[in-house]
Amino acid sequence: MIQAYKIYTGLDGHSHIDSGAVNEGFYTNVLSISFKETPPHSSYDWHPAPAVQYVISLTGTLQFETWLGETFILRPGDILIAMDTTGSGHKWKLIDDEPWKRSYIVIDKDAEINFIANK
Repeated sequence: MIQAYKIYTGLDGHSHIDSGAVNEGFYTNVLSISFKETPPHSSYDWHPAPAVQYVISLTGTLQFETWLGETFILRPGDILIAMDTTGSGHKWKLIDDEPWKRSYIVIDKDAEINFIANK
């Protein structure tokens, strides 16, 4: 299984993190795909996700943090499932010398999310 992290807005209005995996062979209805590259040593301060989306990390190692101090490390090949479109949001910073190359895949609002929590 492929490592995945889900960031979602809890009932308290803050972003929270679950770790787990995505299930191979599971198909999700999506709306669009885009690509982005950010230079090494960059960071992005507090923000919610602009849409419910898969973020497939191709290069770069990042540390993500929520307002309440929850953290995780996103590595190349990991999947981020960004669902915290409201609330306090999250921030990230690149912690290696590589640029962050990634793909954003916006998920259809009625689609089932492919995520299996470790819990």
